[in-house]
Amino acid sequence: MAGTLKQVSQKSKIDLSGKKFAIVVAEWNEEITEPLFQGALDGLLKLGAKKKNIIRKTVPGSFELPLAAQWMAEKKNVDAVICLGCVIQGETAHFDYICQAVAYGTMKVSLKTNKPVAFGVLTTLNKQQALERAGGKYGNKGEEAALTVVKMLEQ
Repeated sequence: MAGTLKQVSQKSKIDLSGKKFAIVVAEWNEEITEPLFQGALDGLLKLGAKKKNIIRKTVPGSFELPLAAQWMAEKKNVDAVICLGCVIQGETAHFDYICQAVAYGTMKVSLKTNKPVAFGVLTTLNKQQALERAGGKYGNKGEEAALTVVKMLEQ
């Protein structure tokens, strides 16, 4: 998502007060995922969602995001899901497998349920890059993920 909430209207084109959102957050790299969650929550509220209509689901790591997203998206009263996680490059190919699986799984949930599911998972080379995208100099990708699902609901 190229834009941020600062570059768009602070309210959605549609009434979000009755829309229900699920935010699925990975515990792994919590110092990154918690600011991402806060960014997504704040973003939804700025755009007009009601706090009582936002559900948080916590999972152990990013690999578990697609399944939890599917559980949430299959609920009739959930309109959109935001997946938030952080995978930092290590010394092995583990990074590549996890990133590809999570991206594919997230997309598959969206297509299966016909609901917006945002991929707010940072895939960075190091912790500093992640911090810069979780409220640092590159903004907050959690906030951008919130904007993404709202824009899809507006379609």
